[in-house]
Amino acid sequence: MFECVTRRAGLLAALLLLVLGTAAQATTVRVHYDVGYGNRITIRGSKAPLSWTTGTNATWTTGNIWTLSWADSVGDVEIKPLFNDTTWATGGNYRIKAGSTVNIYPFFGAATGRMQYVTNFYSPQFLNSRTLTIYLPPSYSENPLKRYPVLYAHDGQNLFSASTATYGVEWRMDETANSLIGNGQMDEVIIVGIDHGGSNRIYEYTPCCDAQYGGGGADKYELFIRDTVRPYINQNFRTLTTKPNTALIGSSLGGLVSFYIGRRNPTVFGKLAALSSSFWWNNQALTQQVETATTKVAVNFYIDAGTNGDGLAETTRMRDALVADGYVQGKDLYYYVAQGAGHNESSWAARLNIPLTYLFPWQGTIY
Repeated sequence: MFECVTRRAGLLAALLLLVLGTAAQATTVRVHYDVGYGNRITIRGSKAPLSWTTGTNATWTTGNIWTLSWADSVGDVEIKPLFNDTTWATGGNYRIKAGSTVNIYPFFGAATGRMQYVTNFYSPQFLNSRTLTIYLPPSYSENPLKRYPVLYAHDGQNLFSASTATYGVEWRMDETANSLIGNGQMDEVIIVGIDHGGSNRIYEYTPCCDAQYGGGGADKYELFIRDTVRPYINQNFRTLTTKPNTALIGSSLGGLVSFYIGRRNPTVFGKLAALSSSFWWNNQALTQQVETATTKVAVNFYIDAGTNGDGLAETTRMRDALVADGYVQGKDLYYYVAQGAGHNESSWAARLNIPLTYLFPWQGTIY
């Protein structure tokens, strides 16, 4: 009797080890999407047991998560979820590494975000109000299970509409984001366009102090974004609040202040894009700070300039300072020279796809 029990226990232990071993070697996709009653999610892919011609049913689990696993011996696979095995998810294929567990938050509608406006948004730092123009990505209404990275963008008047742009030319930020998302080049992201303070723009966007232009309000502007705008966005929208999912972007003085704020707040902002930045400000004082830095700040930098009177020499000097501090082109640094580009909205709009895909590459979001 004792021998029989022992053998049975040994067999159960062996089976348990087999199950655990199989689970440890499984590649798993978890599709977060509420299909509604009577519908399903299927997966198609590039390698057997998946195929591109017929979908494999995923299994519903609590929380409207559809799960499918296969042996990691299959290797790396490209997959795509479908709704009822007829409607493909919008965007690119998902690259799944063997042995990984990947969470996917798809949508099946058009790659068209929508705008939301917060008017008279008060700044206790500047004792004034302004508008926040918020781009909500295509899946925001369709897939309420999903949360998003956030990009805080300066000069909000110029980003989304020619009718509000200072010189009548917009960045076409929403159209560019829609296109990149639809083509599978960029992850979905909430973009918060922050209007500048009108005649106070130079003051708001600059550290202290340039001999000709004065300035010096960047510290207040830093507090406005970090302590007023960001908490409001995180409270009222479905955001991912961690450092890798929080970024800044701006041009000219907006590029300068993006660099300034991002470098001072590396636990809040994980990355930034500074286009045609006014690194000349105050005898290139910001560049001198980088050149004399003793520690590397854990922030990813995109910096660029055009070749047509756009501060290329100053931007190149900043690039050299970052490289000397240990930043590596293509990893935590992206330095770009825009041939023929000048210092204007049309030039920034023309190359906006480059910083957006660097900051938020397809399948780059950390959930």
